[in-house]
Amino acid sequence: MGKKLKGKDLIKLGFPQNNSINIALGQIHRYRKKEKKDRILEEAKEVLLNPEKFQGNAIWGKVVEGLVKPVEVQMHKLRNTRAPFSIYGENEIDEQAKFQLYDALKLPIAKAGALMPDAHSGYGLPIGGVLATENAVIPYGVGLDIGCRMSLSIYPMKASYLQGKQHQLENILKEHTKFGMYETHRQKHDHEIFEREEFNEIPLLKKLKMKAYSQLGTSGSGNHFVEFGVVDITDVNNEFNAPVGQYVGLLTHSGSRALGANIAKHYSYLASKQCPLPKNVQHLAWLDLNTHDGQEYWLAMNLAGDYAKACHDNIHKRIGKLLGSKSIATIENHHNFAWKETINDEEHIVHRKGATPAGKGALGIIPGSMVAPGFIVRGLGNEDSLFSASHGAGRKHSRRKCKEKFTKSDIKHQLKMNGVTLIGGGVDEAPMAYKNIKKVMANQQELVEVLGTFTPKIVRMDR
Repeated sequence: MGKKLKGKDLIKLGFPQNNSINIALGQIHRYRKKEKKDRILEEAKEVLLNPEKFQGNAIWGKVVEGLVKPVEVQMHKLRNTRAPFSIYGENEIDEQAKFQLYDALKLPIAKAGALMPDAHSGYGLPIGGVLATENAVIPYGVGLDIGCRMSLSIYPMKASYLQGKQHQLENILKEHTKFGMYETHRQKHDHEIFEREEFNEIPLLKKLKMKAYSQLGTSGSGNHFVEFGVVDITDVNNEFNAPVGQYVGLLTHSGSRALGANIAKHYSYLASKQCPLPKNVQHLAWLDLNTHDGQEYWLAMNLAGDYAKACHDNIHKRIGKLLGSKSIATIENHHNFAWKETINDEEHIVHRKGATPAGKGALGIIPGSMVAPGFIVRGLGNEDSLFSASHGAGRKHSRRKCKEKFTKSDIKHQLKMNGVTLIGGGVDEAPMAYKNIKKVMANQQELVEVLGTFTPKIVRMDR
């Protein structure tokens, strides 16, 4: 018997001569190639004789599916008609973003859609796009940065503290926040997230666990940030029992780091193989939630979302300790994720790619730019928007366009005019790259109500 396991070895065991052999070989070569051939064959025989015992198993579950109920691979056609949809702030949204939503609405699985007033074009779904589907999840409908989110801590400190301690606060951000692919904290913190069984049971996640551990409490590059600023509470009946007035706030924006990016790439590839689509919509390939890969992605996506929250919690804990203050409230929300929600009395998978959950009473934070206020909001539960709102001001100019159009001097001028200190940040994140947040908010008055604002004063970004 040769050392390398081959298809004929599985045929000898009694495997049917169909795609289940390719699936088995793929899983074994990907996850078990260092193990002895005899041992693997023994296990494979057990799978063949008692498949029900291995349903949901991280490695053999997919093989069982191939034996019992193989995934049908077929070219899917788009429907001729679109699922129902709503667009908010239509005049402020580029045509390409609208056409991307229109294409997504023709998917056989699409049930409803919406476009938020900060929308602009992206891969697959536009940024600011919301799509409800039937029992299927689109990895690119969630996005590469799974669980990208906002988190705002409000401290019982007067806003004047920011001016009086400007130098110390700048140093806190310089020395105690980490950005980009390679920066990590010298002193690592543990977290209960690493006890989660998904890290041990899903082979992909097992490989990513140490990287996730090293990146805990760090932020991504691009438009991710950690900011000190002024929180202005304007709603008397706010949920966090804070009197109307101004406070010190800490606002963070980041996601699930390398963990989320690798999950997105892996399952997007699997979706593209299982769900061939016309070229113009190939990024919208989906995974059926009744399949092994669909279930596995759902678990991995939720883990990545919880990990993103753990990263924010870690940043706020570190900085709160340095401030010597305990927050009186934390407002937080994902804006790159998929949820099981009831739309039109039916359970659907609601993808929000760059959109804030705005169900009745849901709290969220919608940032502006480094020189424009963000808004603390309460959802109004508008079903036409699929219970969603914008995730920010939205880009007016692409990163490439910013580099052609603006200079560092232009940014310095804007920062000076608004009394903002910037640490890091490139020309591609110029404040002028973004739409007018006040216009965006005016276009979604039926989606959220405003409880207060956050105005940035000291901003830390990558580079």
